[in-house]
Amino acid sequence: MTILAHKSFQTVWGVVLLLLVWQGLSLAVAQPVLPGPFAATSAFVSSVTQGDLLVHLAYSSARVIAALVTALLLAVPAGMFLGRHQVVDKLFSPFVHLVYPIPKVAFLPVVIILMGVQNLSKIFLIGLIVFFQILVTTRDASRGVSRASITSVKSLGATAWDTYRHVVFPACLPKVFTSLRIGVGTAIAVLFLTETFATVHGLGYYLLDAWSRLDYEDLFAGVIAMGLLGATLYWLLDLAQRRFCPWEQL
Repeated sequence: MTILAHKSFQTVWGVVLLLLVWQGLSLAVAQPVLPGPFAATSAFVSSVTQGDLLVHLAYSSARVIAALVTALLLAVPAGMFLGRHQVVDKLFSPFVHLVYPIPKVAFLPVVIILMGVQNLSKIFLIGLIVFFQILVTTRDASRGVSRASITSVKSLGATAWDTYRHVVFPACLPKVFTSLRIGVGTAIAVLFLTETFATVHGLGYYLLDAWSRLDYEDLFAGVIAMGLLGATLYWLLDLAQRRFCPWEQL
């Protein structure tokens, strides 16, 4: 069995297991608050074809992707630099250690007041949380690059830029993808919170609206859409890692 076939089998088995557990819980609860997977899927298809679920999904997707890309572009260079410069790392580490554990979602009202109720405040808050996850992971990976690897390329006349490009960055890349996978789950969780506050677009708003109408099938249609968003991003990251980290497949 090839690796691709094995992964496809695992994916199908995971979906089947999820549906079986979901159906079992729905039968056990036996209340409208927990519709079965078939009713929820039917509501999802109806909301996509006849409703505005795709519009909300598009808004949420754009916000998450913008936040992830922004956090990635800022955190990876900063993490690599801190990992290779102990003096600077010791200077900024106390700040990182103090700020990283703080629940940034608590600052949502402040961020909205400062940046407005449009997309910028939501992207900023999601990106801020993911930024520290990528930063810490990249810094630790950069710090772990062996001195022998650095010395060997410098002996060949490599500049500081060459060292970062050809040694430090490739060494950090697998860990960066790992942090992004973790960041996707965090980003979508924060997305839900940001979209339930002062907005009329996004999956968070869609879920809150369905809940207020006690339309539980519609609510679970939104949950399915949010799950598909996370699964798609996770799958794209897996493909990107296979493309840019081929040595891990050896």
